[in-house]
Amino acid sequence: MLQAVVTVFNFQKYRHIQAPGWKLGWSWAKKEVIWSMYGGQTIEQGDCSKFKGNNIPHCCKKDPTVVDLLPGTPYNQQIANCCRGGVLSSWVQDPENAVTAFQVTVGQAGTSNKTVRVPKNFTLKAPGPGYTCGPAEIVKQSKFITPDKRRVTQALMTWNVTCMYSQFLAQKAPTCCVSLSSFYNNTIVNCPACTCGCRNSLIQPGTCVDLDSPHWASALSSSRKNSDTPLVRCTSHMCPIRVHWHVKLNYKEYWRVKITITNFNYRMNYTQWNLVAQHPNFDNLTQTFSFNYKSLTPYASINDTAMLWGIKFYNDLLMEAGPSGSVQSELLFRKEKKTFSFDKGWAFPRRIYFNGDDCVMPPPDAYPYLPSASPHVVISMSSLLTTILASLFLLLAYN
Repeated sequence: MLQAVVTVFNFQKYRHIQAPGWKLGWSWAKKEVIWSMYGGQTIEQGDCSKFKGNNIPHCCKKDPTVVDLLPGTPYNQQIANCCRGGVLSSWVQDPENAVTAFQVTVGQAGTSNKTVRVPKNFTLKAPGPGYTCGPAEIVKQSKFITPDKRRVTQALMTWNVTCMYSQFLAQKAPTCCVSLSSFYNNTIVNCPACTCGCRNSLIQPGTCVDLDSPHWASALSSSRKNSDTPLVRCTSHMCPIRVHWHVKLNYKEYWRVKITITNFNYRMNYTQWNLVAQHPNFDNLTQTFSFNYKSLTPYASINDTAMLWGIKFYNDLLMEAGPSGSVQSELLFRKEKKTFSFDKGWAFPRRIYFNGDDCVMPPPDAYPYLPSASPHVVISMSSLLTTILASLFLLLAYN
């Protein structure tokens, strides 16, 4: 028998794995079987008919798939960092919960580093596609320190597998979009039409809920089944998530932004959600009012990227579409005199990510513009000046 501990680290700064959780699979190099497991289980046992009596392996499949155990699992079935239902936090939000592990007892694998063979064809689903795993690479053996810290042991073999994520592999269409507005312009720039799909699509009929329909409530209740396919509210953009950036106020030395994240998906609650925004004024962010904030510096000294996420037990859960399906916060920036401007869309973000996915921005020529660029505003300002001067003349004449 051979015992192995498998540890999964989520090193992604702003992409977590939410319920129903991760699934890790591989193919055995020989005729190995899993006799027992702690902290995890395979989703299928496979054909173990060649084993007789009561001593039957946990899994006899050539290509097992392992899932995490649920919270509340009996202690005698747990190991450290297990049993969170497959949920892994992002590295920035909660590094302690960005690690999971399980232990397997393997038979027919050999007992030396000359007989043990490295598994191959690793797969990771979180919970759907998107991850591509490379081959296992043998590295220096892991070492373990006893609880009394007086003895060190080492593993027979250790290997690493790296899995990379691609949004293009995960889904064919975008999953979020951005809308814009400002206090200095009445125009609200909505998400581009058909960003995540088209409402009158003949390919996917019945994939949205029309609130103007008299039968929308019954249609919604009948469709609330476990499904990975989003069921969204019928909109022009058809995205499950919309992020709205509103330039709210302008002070002498500061300016203020309101961010609202709206969930249009009736089949999904977003737990431990996060938002990443890129804007050159994040190096002078003064205060966030109801979100957690962490500065990300992907370009070394350039601090223009911020990660925002909900406060635990307050707004870290973005509920399904409906009256409670949104979260919001405000950001206060200090003006940098050399760069600050409301002109040419400077006050709007350069890029937005929700849960690690790139959100579609409106085209730059659609951004709300400054009123000073309009001749109507110039006329109104001159009219105002004329009114003030006339008032002064009247006051002088009266005196």
